[in-house]
Amino acid sequence: MRVLGIVVEYNPFHNGHLYHLESAKKLVNPDCVVAVMSGNFCQRGEPAVIDKFARTEIALKMGVDVVLELPTVFAVQDAGGFALGAVSTLDATGVVTDVVFGSESNDIEFLKKVSHVLFEQPEEFQRFLHEELKKGYSFPNARKFALMRYFALKGWNEKDVLRLEKSNDILGVEYLRAALQIGSRIKFHTIKRVGAEEKDTSFKGKFSSATAIRNLLRENKWTEVKSSLPKTSYEILRREIVNGRGPIFLENVGNFMLSFFRLKDVKFFESIHGFSEGLEKRFFVCSRCVGSYKDFLECVKAKRFTFSRIRRLALFSVFNMKKEFVEKSNKKGPQYIRILGFTEKGRKILAVMRKRSKLPVITNMSLYRKVVEKTELPIDKNLSIEQLLLDVKATNFYSSFFPSEKDRSSERDFSIHPIFLRAEI
Repeated sequence: MRVLGIVVEYNPFHNGHLYHLESAKKLVNPDCVVAVMSGNFCQRGEPAVIDKFARTEIALKMGVDVVLELPTVFAVQDAGGFALGAVSTLDATGVVTDVVFGSESNDIEFLKKVSHVLFEQPEEFQRFLHEELKKGYSFPNARKFALMRYFALKGWNEKDVLRLEKSNDILGVEYLRAALQIGSRIKFHTIKRVGAEEKDTSFKGKFSSATAIRNLLRENKWTEVKSSLPKTSYEILRREIVNGRGPIFLENVGNFMLSFFRLKDVKFFESIHGFSEGLEKRFFVCSRCVGSYKDFLECVKAKRFTFSRIRRLALFSVFNMKKEFVEKSNKKGPQYIRILGFTEKGRKILAVMRKRSKLPVITNMSLYRKVVEKTELPIDKNLSIEQLLLDVKATNFYSSFFPSEKDRSSERDFSIHPIFLRAEI
């Protein structure tokens, strides 16, 4: 049996995602497709435009058989933490045999070469990285320059490293490094990414980027949005927004976060994961001298601090993600598998997964404590509950920004059961 695993956010599900899903199926010819998907907050430190339950419904109707939630503690980290959580989750199912990810270079051997350097951390590379960081570069740029120097030292083509400026290749390297780190036997494949680049903000027709589509939603340009999404994705997106369950944008939550930061002192920020190099003081000072979240981000921004990093730190702060909690999560990985939805075919693979899984499988959130406490699998039960409760906290926070007051209940994780897509007769 071959089971295809994919890592997704679907924020929102667009034509490029459909191309990736269909191409991955053709490449692997799987018996089943399992997706691990970010919940209500995504890797760039932003809320998803519609919630995880609606995005799960879209994924199932577009051809995914099982949707798993990527725990929030990993979903909002940088590429390394995000990839570690995603690959660990897919590996822990005990059923996923292959993973296919989109790649700008579409060169799996090159990506594997880089992943081995990052995993093995040769002494020369570490020295180069330290020297580049001392020059004041952000970590992504410092690592890029260190890799170029290491490639030159080894007699490899250092210009190849410039390929890693693209977001999908960067994530791809981290998927491969995560697999090395956990000793996964999953086989990895790439497909050539098509359409606009992830950060391209301009409308490019059928294959516009998710960033561009979100901007179109901000401007209520529904004709352009419709042309960029598969019909089913568009209809569900439209339904959710008409019913007041979206869209949620960074600016919707930003003013709350700015007010929240003003209630905190420097010591609070020092206790949160990811704060270093004076960022705790910048958060403290900037939150008190600007009038909007956009201006706050501009105020904190510096040469070595990217906007993505600042947005993630903002979420870490709001969710009270302490250093010890995140470090322990990154060391031990996800401590459960949560099912968001499945199809008729997916139900069959779930039965196999329950027998083979390395982690407790949770379908009914109301019973999560019972499932975790009774499992005989070798997990950290306290960490498992802490990771789960962060997912609940993230959902409660997210739903409070719904335009529709009747849907702002803080119990959505407990009131909405996994979505089951029955086979059409």
